[in-house]
Amino acid sequence: QVRLVESGGGLVQPGGSLTLVCTTFGVDVTTVRMGWYRQTPGKQRERLAFIFSDGGIRYDDDSPKDRYTISRDIAKNTLQMQFNNLKPEDTAVYYCNAWDHVHGRDYWGQGTQVNVSS
Repeated sequence: QVRLVESGGGLVQPGGSLTLVCTTFGVDVTTVRMGWYRQTPGKQRERLAFIFSDGGIRYDDDSPKDRYTISRDIAKNTLQMQFNNLKPEDTAVYYCNAWDHVHGRDYWGQGTQVNVSS
């Protein structure tokens, strides 16, 4: 059974930094596409960045990629996202995603809330 668990969210001041971690169970991060999304109330879930099974990385064109860095830890089988210079508009629920293209299955974590406020 595949399970994704996000952690690291919380309250941070504008200009601050934060690292989100997605801990995976039942899936190997080197065999699926892993990604981060975010969602704010009343809006659709927004794609931020992916790491493909071969390690390739892609940031969505509209994502603030100059302030976000996606990475994975193969030894720990986790996915990370480092945020720098956070802004109030980064306030959202952040979700971890695993897309198993071989079996056509999509998995989501429960989300972690990030609040950027002074």
